[in-house]
Amino acid sequence: MHTLGYRFKPWIHDKSIADGPSILEYLKETITENNLMKDILLNHKVSSANWNSKKSLWELEIYEGSLNKKMTCNFLFLCGGYYSYTKPHMPYFNNQENFQGQIIHPQFWNDSIEYKNKKIAVIGSGATAVTIVPEIAKEAEHVAMIQRSPTYVVSRPSEDIINKFLRKFLPVKLTYFLIRWKNILFQSWTFFIAKKYPEATKNRILDMVRDELGEGYDVEQHFTPSYKPWDQRICLVPDSDLFQSIKDKKSSIVTDTINEFQSDGILLNSGTKIEADIIVTATGIELNSLNGIDVSIDDIKVIPNERLTYKGMMLSGVPNFAMSFGYVNASWTLRADLTCEYVCRLINLMDKKGVSCCEPIDDKDAHGDDKLIDFTSGYFERGLSQMPKQGNKAPWKNYQNYLKDIFAVRVFSIKDSNLSFYNSKQN
Repeated sequence: MHTLGYRFKPWIHDKSIADGPSILEYLKETITENNLMKDILLNHKVSSANWNSKKSLWELEIYEGSLNKKMTCNFLFLCGGYYSYTKPHMPYFNNQENFQGQIIHPQFWNDSIEYKNKKIAVIGSGATAVTIVPEIAKEAEHVAMIQRSPTYVVSRPSEDIINKFLRKFLPVKLTYFLIRWKNILFQSWTFFIAKKYPEATKNRILDMVRDELGEGYDVEQHFTPSYKPWDQRICLVPDSDLFQSIKDKKSSIVTDTINEFQSDGILLNSGTKIEADIIVTATGIELNSLNGIDVSIDDIKVIPNERLTYKGMMLSGVPNFAMSFGYVNASWTLRADLTCEYVCRLINLMDKKGVSCCEPIDDKDAHGDDKLIDFTSGYFERGLSQMPKQGNKAPWKNYQNYLKDIFAVRVFSIKDSNLSFYNSKQN
């Protein structure tokens, strides 16, 4: 949370790996302290946004329940993340309609779900699965995590002892700054080492898992992926909770493929049957590049995959527009913070210049076949056709490197031959 938290708002809790209620409390505090609620419309959904070139305005269609509203803005900044909130990835499993219990996707989890003393099957091996399994295993009879293939899993303490020590002597803001940069540099270093020495990194991760589960556990089958570290995300578990749950026999990992759902569980292709009262399908997300909004310019639809991303936050040929897209190899908020700073600087520069429009000019020399993110995760592979492309050189290249981005966004001048500043066409 020292890197997921905002740069301007120290995270003061003891736990560095926090739960949902603590994070929500932090967000509410930030809103209250900065008097932001007056500028927030809750329970509103933007359905479409059209750039009117003659007026230099975005024309928005918004729904509040069934009520349709219209609104205009000078600058459109999309900050809704990169996945669909209404349509998760839910593959169909053979004969799943035969299952007599509940089938739940974690994206639609609610407090009414009763899992105490029940047998649970969780399908998936990503961050959602490794978070859910040890938590519900505390009250369930048993939780089986069914995975087609393993994921790299690393345990870290939920409390940062250096943070707790420094807070005894140093001001909160200074401690937050130091711990934040300690973690930023550690994340950058471990990512660099993993890419440079993948085999050594892999062996180190697997050795840590063996230390957690003991020599008798089949780490090769259940915790050894076929890909290199950081070709996909590495899953972080706090205080070894997943490993402890496995050791306590409250949960287990089954590496196999699914043959079919049956009335009382799941039949695997190995012939093994996993009995279940509830099946949780932690099968992933669907990517969504424009927050589910129908974006157009003079009523011509904007297709992100046909455009280059400028500094990882704007789209070539789209005026007065930005989107927040964080890191996949570090905390999302690090990049979101930088993007917000850049947008503020850009709008201030437009005011200083006395212009109404700013637009990245499409650079044909920068075009290539580079996908936005070099990641092999299933949800990225499935959704790349919806995402903008990155170019083969700056400022069209998406480096996924916080240290580089600090200079590109916070230090270097915004003025750039790839940016066009002008007034509306009617002028």
